[in-house]
Amino acid sequence: MALIIVCVGSFIAQFFALKHIMPAHLNFWFGHQGYEFIDLGRFWQILKFVGILLWLVLMARGWAYGFKQKGDKNLLFIFVASVACVGLFYGSGLFYGERTNIAIMEYWRWWVVHLWVEGFFEVFATAAFAFIFYNLGLVRYKTATGATIISAALFLLGGVPGTFHHLYFTGTTTPIMAIGASFSALEVVPLVVLGYEAYEHWEKQHQAPWMDKLKWPILYFVAVSFWNMVGAGVFGFMLNPPLALFYIQGLNTTAVHAHAALFGVYGFLALGFVLLIVRYIRPNHVFDDSLMKMSFWALNAGLVLMIMTSLLPIGVYQAHASITEGLWYARSEGFLQQDFLVMLRWIRTIGDVVFIIGAIAVAWQVVKLVFAKAGDDNHQPNAL
Repeated sequence: MALIIVCVGSFIAQFFALKHIMPAHLNFWFGHQGYEFIDLGRFWQILKFVGILLWLVLMARGWAYGFKQKGDKNLLFIFVASVACVGLFYGSGLFYGERTNIAIMEYWRWWVVHLWVEGFFEVFATAAFAFIFYNLGLVRYKTATGATIISAALFLLGGVPGTFHHLYFTGTTTPIMAIGASFSALEVVPLVVLGYEAYEHWEKQHQAPWMDKLKWPILYFVAVSFWNMVGAGVFGFMLNPPLALFYIQGLNTTAVHAHAALFGVYGFLALGFVLLIVRYIRPNHVFDDSLMKMSFWALNAGLVLMIMTSLLPIGVYQAHASITEGLWYARSEGFLQQDFLVMLRWIRTIGDVVFIIGAIAVAWQVVKLVFAKAGDDNHQPNAL
């Protein structure tokens, strides 16, 4: 309900603001902050922060039980720390006001966009993966703990410097941006390594009946690792070097990174969690293999088609225009409304349709699993 209120309310308010229906003095608080990536009005931003804090409280309910158990608590501690940071660090976006100096606004804005999304979420995803893969017997406890500690260490050592590669237009020097780009690129490594090892172990064990029942949640998690390497790693580093930042920051090259990393990592992560939870709710109900194949491959293929047939070609064309004419020209309406680029945007519809088919398929599978009658379950021993 909180998500619906914030999303619907902020979108309606932004529409009124952009259409100049809302009074100008209310714009910052209820309409549009005028800033990319944190564009919702401050009122809606505060409501979103409250919702995240409520999520943090819900997550905290299980910590006490976990710490009472015997054994090594390193993995649990890092997971708890990452969850706390995910809950709290969105508040960085509240540290500037409507008339704050733009350099300060840029600094705190990128704390949200980089430190929160690309940093703490990365550690959270790695720690969550480590827990799941270790408990399923797909990785050793030492590997799970090591990958999580390395992820946390890379972020703690390089998280703040890693933000600096975004601050090109606030006077950050080239050496500092280069350091930031290097640390930013390293943040994806632990999750990729963890996913690769888990997939290798799954290939060896997937014939076991209990493992076969978890095939699709695991494959969705492996997809997270793949897209983390491609979307956050390859396409992210494409934007990171100082020279690239000068010419292609804010073009469709950024959208390539955003699509591949946002849905590729966090979208597949969320779907993997949903399928895993549904599997625990209905442990003996079998996934519809044909439906899951359609959902998995259509989502991946749709994402690839969006990027390769539309977003990336437009980004490369924009990059050439930015290098030869200037960034202002590459982002201008006159350039973007050329027939060639309009055609490429329409071609993206093919990838969108394929992606939507995948989304409908996985949604239908979840509905079938949740609302299936008890008598429809395959009565096999519950190995979960």
